[in-house]
Amino acid sequence: MTALLIRSIVAVLALMLMALPAQAIRETDSYDGNIFALYAGNGSLVPPAVTLAESQQAGRTSVIVFYLDDSSTSKAFSPAVSELQRLWGNSVDLLPLTTDALQGRTTSDHSDPAYYWHGIVPQVVVIDGDGQLLLDEEGQVPLEQINAAISQATGLPAPQGESMSLSFNELNTEVISR
Repeated sequence: MTALLIRSIVAVLALMLMALPAQAIRETDSYDGNIFALYAGNGSLVPPAVTLAESQQAGRTSVIVFYLDDSSTSKAFSPAVSELQRLWGNSVDLLPLTTDALQGRTTSDHSDPAYYWHGIVPQVVVIDGDGQLLLDEEGQVPLEQINAAISQATGLPAPQGESMSLSFNELNTEVISR
């Protein structure tokens, strides 16, 4: 009986030693989970509330952000996407879309996000309510450039002032340390 107890204790200890603490690291291409919840503080961004086809049918401005949860550049860009929702959430349809489902797809349908994706993440596309492509940029697109395209599409003034440059976690650190 003591041998069984000792084996059980050893097994439990071995399992405890194998469990490493969870780590989310923005600078790696590792999968950490929902990048908007982890790095932008806004997990409500995904899934998008509407599809691109629904947005276009309603004649609304569509802002597509192609990303991958396991991409360090997408992780670094996620606070900008959260800021776009804060600034424009009621005026545009913000569509953060993971590109996993788009791999290897081609289409000529303008209401299909695969039509716009170039194979690079992050990528930002702004389409006005008439279907006119106003912005199609890859990488860390400056918020000012995105805001200008959205302003052109909606006819609303672009926000003035400094853009958000800190990540959500860095912003929390700044707030807590003061």
